[in-house]
Amino acid sequence: MDFTGEWLITSLIVGTIGFGIFVYGKKQRQAPQLLAGIALMAISWLVASPVWMSACAVAVIGALWAATKHA
Repeated sequence: MDFTGEWLITSLIVGTIGFGIFVYGKKQRQAPQLLAGIALMAISWLVASPVWMSACAVAVIGALWAATKHA
């Protein structure tokens, strides 16, 4: 995996958003937010391309929105 500037910045943004969602889900005891936060933090380390990382992050946040919209 190449640690390019684009990858580092994208990973930092996605991981930070994931950590925030994770902490919120943990404090509020909300499983969808907790799992989405874990998924976003994992994406920031597992996906090598900044474009795919962003696409996966948008998909996870969209799934979180869909899961909590009707709740």
